[in-house]
Amino acid sequence: MTAPQRKVIITCAVTGSIHTPTMSPHLPITPNEIVDASVGAAEAGAAIIHLHARDPKTGKPTPDPRLFMDFLPRIKQQTNAVMNISTGGGLKMSLEERLEAAHAAKPELCSLNMGSMNFGLYHIAPKFRDWKHDWEKGYLEDTKKGIVSNTFEQIERIIVEVGQAYGTKFEFECYDVSHLYTLAHFLDRKLLTPPLFVQTIFGLLGGIGADPEDLMHMRRTADRLFGRDYLWSILAAGKHQMGLCTMGAVMGGNVRVGLEDSLYIGKGALAKSNAEQVAKIRRILGELSLEVATAEEARELLKLKGGEEVAF
Repeated sequence: MTAPQRKVIITCAVTGSIHTPTMSPHLPITPNEIVDASVGAAEAGAAIIHLHARDPKTGKPTPDPRLFMDFLPRIKQQTNAVMNISTGGGLKMSLEERLEAAHAAKPELCSLNMGSMNFGLYHIAPKFRDWKHDWEKGYLEDTKKGIVSNTFEQIERIIVEVGQAYGTKFEFECYDVSHLYTLAHFLDRKLLTPPLFVQTIFGLLGGIGADPEDLMHMRRTADRLFGRDYLWSILAAGKHQMGLCTMGAVMGGNVRVGLEDSLYIGKGALAKSNAEQVAKIRRILGELSLEVATAEEARELLKLKGGEEVAF
């Protein structure tokens, strides 16, 4: 029942804070690599580029706004894409650190996790023996005993300090059914203005699973809570990426791909670039007679303030 739309918005999350350099030589690390990855993804058909920053020397996720402000203007100069800055940051970052880039950039769009959760990556560590950097193994293993925090108070602060202060809209990242209800709570309190951009996320340890029935249940719940006041998008981790994105697109949803969510282009084959994943989902959408939204069409659908209103 989502807001009616004729075209599919493709988001590409180019690097994230989940995967580590050892896992793929193609993961963008430096500002130059992030620029190249973002431009390539936009040229392949992504209307929205979701962005994190990494330490150029070690690849470790960092909240440093100077790094964001290194690559954001250059991406803007070379593409018309909407830039979506993470407020989730990386593991163990404080809320203040996670908001530094958003305060500096005042972007059109930010991600916003809709709840605190277990975020398990520790099961990945045993798959690797030789690490490029000392921080990687411990970073993954520590997720067995930690949580990703986004309390009601933290969510409200992000809405007020970023959304209301700068006219920034949000990609509401919902990893489980409870996150949809939390989003409805803030909508009921009139802290948010539709249309909502609801990113339902599948297959991460600690969140909802990646069975087709999980996707359908999230869709039914969102329809019941938000009616026509939202645009739906699908993000699926790892091997589930293309299958669930395809299923969601057939059901009227938008899609998100990128090396943040999966390092692979097919079974056992590492994706060589973000653009490769964008091109693949675009081909699939074309075969299903679904049209892809341009960046300007995405801005109109999501009611964004426009690229001229940002601080970079």
